[in-house]
Amino acid sequence: MLESWRRERMVRKVMRGLARQHVTKILQPGGVWLVERALVRDKDSEAVLATCTMRGWVEPLHENMPTGQLTPDGYLPEGPMFTRAETVYRLTEGGWAALNRAHAWALTNTLLAAGSFVVAVLVARAQD
Repeated sequence: MLESWRRERMVRKVMRGLARQHVTKILQPGGVWLVERALVRDKDSEAVLATCTMRGWVEPLHENMPTGQLTPDGYLPEGPMFTRAETVYRLTEGGWAALNRAHAWALTNTLLAAGSFVVAVLVARAQD
């Protein structure tokens, strides 16, 4: 149970990371995107992205996008700029809803409305 909770927490963390990314420049030639606040990819995040894809929360936007990393001080690396190719993902509408917990909010609002209706009916009957 605790392990499942941790996994779901990791799913939310990766989805928030996807939501924070934005393209700051498009490098020419080649039209390579310079992404600020890019999601750090490791074996765990790849498994989470596969889970999110399976759930319909993310979808591939670009396959095999050239990817590299700046040096710790923020400069371009010496030698090859791109060291690997990765898939760029985007959140779907369902992913945004899951990230914002839209279902939980809708359920809470429905329960509050039903409770308010019951109280209003009881008060109206008590006044008769």
